[in-house]
Formats: sequence, structure tokens, C-alpha cells
Amino acid sequence: MRVAITGAASGIGAATAAILKREGAEIVAFDIAPVSENVDRWIEVDMSDPASMAAAVDQSKGKFDALLNIAGLPPRKGMSERVLSVNYFGLVGFTEMMLPNLNNSASIVNLASRAGERWKENIDQVKALMAADRAQLEAFIDQHSIDSTRAYNLSKEAVIVWTMAQTEPLLKQGLRINCVSPSAVDTGILPDFIRALGQRAEMAIARAGRPGTSAEIGEVVAFLADPKSGWIKGANINPDGGMSAMAVADALDL
Repeated sequence: MRVAITGAASGIGAATAAILKREGAEIVAFDIAPVSENVDRWIEVDMSDPASMAAAVDQSKGKFDALLNIAGLPPRKGMSERVLSVNYFGLVGFTEMMLPNLNNSASIVNLASRAGERWKENIDQVKALMAADRAQLEAFIDQHSIDSTRAYNLSKEAVIVWTMAQTEPLLKQGLRINCVSPSAVDTGILPDFIRALGQRAEMAIARAGRPGTSAEIGEVVAFLADPKSGWIKGANINPDGGMSAMAVADALDL
């Protein structure tokens, strides 16, 4: 199996690459930072720059059996535009550029987040973002008064919605697409989420008993990349230690 992974330099991307490499996959890593472990090739790419993405795709050569979109930025003050540019527009743009390089029955896996769980109640803003152009981002952010935390949440809401919207069109092309929405993963950017979400994040971790690990999320991504999961299509899977279930139970007074 030949696999393309964005964001393979660290965190969940690196863990996923290691898992798939152990299983015998050929790994081509796309990242702005150098990647040397558990990959066969690293191609430099800036996911906020369409020209950089196009150049990276041109360098990739050959066909892939899976595309794993794991690259992303956390909620950090002053980075609203870049977060939306990378997490949503970068993911969508890179996927569209890579489609001709995917084999029949290839799997696309998008990394979203439990932070995107409120996509239904925010669907009007999600649709507005999806209809916007990357060049309009600054104006969009001003119009909607989007701070860094909202930018992150919105980017993940949009990834979830886009994944569902693309399920049928991609099935007609012989491809399948799914989404993974973890929560509170013990990576280098976990402190960013705790700062952004505050007590909400701390309480969720406490109730789950601990944050998840990159390897635990990587196993889910790797499974969705594998043909063994071929009947899973258009799903949004939440490996979050029970956090989503507990939130629903609270809301329903169960």
C-alpha cells in the first residue's frame, strides 16, 4: 500500500506513519518540517500556499492507495486567518489536487476534531466559509468576528461537513472518504487547546481519566486507510475516550 500523509513530522501524523510503516506501507510525507523517520520520502509543502501544494503534488509521482490529511494548526492568538487557510482550505485544496493521483478504491481520511461537533448549529457560518475564497479570508474573519478559538472550531466543523458532502461524488469516482474527530490528544499542541478552551477541556480530560495518545488516534486513521474498512464511507469517528458520549448524556440528563 502506498500512502500520502500530510503533517507526518509530529503528533498524530508521525504516529500514523509509524503504524503504517510497520505494516509494510510505502509512506510519502508532505510537511513544512523535515520528516526522516518512518517515511520513504519527504516532500516539503506549505499547506497555506496553493502554489506550494501544487508543486508538492507534482513531485509526488505515481499513484496512492490512501491520502491521510492530518496537517493542521491549533488555536493560537493572532492566527485566525492561517488556521482557516491550513486546516480547511489547505486540506480541501490538497485533496482536490491529489485526486488524479489516487488509485481506484483509494481511501481519503481527514483529521477533524471534537471541536467541530457543533457543525449543525453553526451550519450557516460553515456554508459561508465553504462558499468563500481563500483570498477573501481576512474580510470573512472581520465580517464574522472570528477569534482564534472560533477559527479552529469552524475549520474543523467545515472539514466534517465537507467530508459528508464529498462522500457521494467521490463514491462515483471509485473513492471513499471518512473523517476522524479526536479530542484532547497528548501532543505538543495540547497546551494550546487547554489555553483556548480552558475549564471545559480540563474537565473533559478529568472525566475521561487522561488525554488520548497519538498512537491511539493513529490506529484509527490507519484502519480507515486500509481496505479492511472498505464499507465505512462518509463517517465521522470520535476516538475521544468517551468525552462525546458523556457530553450527550449530560445534555439529555441521563
